[in-house]
Amino acid sequence: MSLLRDKIQDVFNEPGCEKNRGKDAKARKVGCSKPLTPGAAAGGCAFDGAKIVLQPITDVAHLVHGPLACEGNSWDNRGAASSGPTLWRTSFTTDLTELDVVMGQGERKLFKAIREIKEAYGPPAIFVYPTCVTALIGDDIEAVCQRAAEKFGLAVVPVNAPGFVGSKNLGNKLAGEALLEHVIGTAEPYDPGLYDINILGEFNLSGEFWLVKPLLDRLGIRVRACIPGDARYFDIACAHRARAAMVVCSTALINLARKMDERWGIPFFEGSFYGITDTSDALRNIAELLVKQGADPEILGRTELLIAEEEAIAWKKLAAYRPRLAGKRVLLNTGGVKSWSVVHALMEIGIEIVGTSVKKSTVEDKERIKQILKDDNHIFEQMAARELYAMLSEHKADILLSGGRTQFVALKAKTPWLDINQERQHPYAGYDGMLELVRQIDRAIQNPIWWQVREPAPWDCQPAMGEELPRMKSETVTLHAVQEFSGTTAADFGE
Repeated sequence: MSLLRDKIQDVFNEPGCEKNRGKDAKARKVGCSKPLTPGAAAGGCAFDGAKIVLQPITDVAHLVHGPLACEGNSWDNRGAASSGPTLWRTSFTTDLTELDVVMGQGERKLFKAIREIKEAYGPPAIFVYPTCVTALIGDDIEAVCQRAAEKFGLAVVPVNAPGFVGSKNLGNKLAGEALLEHVIGTAEPYDPGLYDINILGEFNLSGEFWLVKPLLDRLGIRVRACIPGDARYFDIACAHRARAAMVVCSTALINLARKMDERWGIPFFEGSFYGITDTSDALRNIAELLVKQGADPEILGRTELLIAEEEAIAWKKLAAYRPRLAGKRVLLNTGGVKSWSVVHALMEIGIEIVGTSVKKSTVEDKERIKQILKDDNHIFEQMAARELYAMLSEHKADILLSGGRTQFVALKAKTPWLDINQERQHPYAGYDGMLELVRQIDRAIQNPIWWQVREPAPWDCQPAMGEELPRMKSETVTLHAVQEFSGTTAADFGE
């Protein structure tokens, strides 16, 4: 437990975080995460954060050591996609019961579960996640994993991030620490090259990284490891041989990027693949870092040619949507990198941003938003559901872009809504992803259902004094509706 405490303090003292560097020594120990309150950790504890970062590693077995509900609550909460192995889609848990706790059977049950997974599936590695229960009763996860690795001849990685130690964001960083300590650098690639890069914090939601990878392939740039989206264990183990790295979500894996730079000299930058301009900037930055690391400078020219070609195609396709969406008002209730990257992407085609949240955003994220919007009044830390509903019901926005938890606020306000968070069904990254995002916004806003639901209900349309309702017409319409529904005739109703 003392090792876990030291690791947490090390994560809180993250030099790569500009916000953290500005604190005094006492404030730095507290960290950036808000303390959890009883009953409020579901879906946002450290265990959940660690599972989010590591589960998209597709050929690994992910074993949760704890009660069954811990695995049930954390499974499949992100729409990551795989181009190959499907083992990550299988849930593994030791299903610890009260009797196991009382009788001290936790470690024995964990070792047995590792053996069963090895015999049934033969994965290259097993990631073991302790939970609040197993951490509190003192199960020695590291010792069991080490013994199992020696016994069965495969990598067994302890991911020491029980839920009670902190928030989901802390769990993200502890997952990065587990990769640094037990995975990265444990294997050597067959063919290292000068054009190998790592992409950190990319989850391949709805397969959106597959819209970006072909661009890199055309430039001759190989993604040595995408962590964690559509990743393989061996690729991550060889990630220390990459020449440069791009961090997509700094709040999740900034510690991983910084320590890989310190240990293996892999420079990194923070970028985004959302929007045409940001995608082009990301490609340029990748090429420039590779040149600094020894690649042929001719890649800079090839990158500019590719950008010019792709931007011309994208802008031509987007031209059809510009007159339909110009002046439309969008409210974003999201956070992290999307709080500024999606803002920039939408403003490129003339959409007005009436507000964006900066929840889970870094200091750098907030500065980017200020530079883009030129107005702090459109930035809010967190908006309560009541305030969000008031803003939408007063028609201050034409559409809400957010996660699934606030969709019902938009529906209650009879306002179009589009999922922009991890549960989304459409990929929005890269040039083609930007076109898809605009297409989905246009479909949501132009959907005729919104004009229908905003019309007053028939029973709310009261006649003026002395005016009678068109009773016979109403009855006829009702009768026809019943006939259409049931297939009956007027004779069946005695008429």
